[in-house]
Amino acid sequence: MLDLSFKERVNEIISRHNNDKKKIISIIQDVQKEYHYLPEEVLVYIADTLDISHAKIYGIATFYENFSLEQKGKNIIKICDGTACHVRDSIPIFKAIYKYLNLSDKKNTSDDMLFTVETVSCLGACGLAPVITINDVVYPKMTPEAVVELLQKYKKEAM
Repeated sequence: MLDLSFKERVNEIISRHNNDKKKIISIIQDVQKEYHYLPEEVLVYIADTLDISHAKIYGIATFYENFSLEQKGKNIIKICDGTACHVRDSIPIFKAIYKYLNLSDKKNTSDDMLFTVETVSCLGACGLAPVITINDVVYPKMTPEAVVELLQKYKKEAM
């Protein structure tokens, strides 16, 4: 649940785009940067403020893969499971991340909201396999031990 101050932040974002409903995608992108996902209350507020139907804004938010209606952690981990990474043992890395963060098939965000894990088909760094990214920073030639050390470093920095 968002506090009432979300309206101030969202109004600032809308104002930066000159209250122009033609810039709805840019507005939604900026909102997602702010919250790490698209809260339903915010989408409704934007639609009402810009006089856009709720169905239209929801359609935009669900059409584009980069938008998320689910809350994500501060750090987005992408684990490559493309062919090159898979044959170079990305699965043990995936398992180490899930074990360390206490995640499951139905839970991909850590309880402390620091990490969200996503599996992707390819990160485009096949020569560096196995690869993960955290917030779009590439970490090559990962091992289960190295990934746990990396996550510990991120947790320590968050404190």
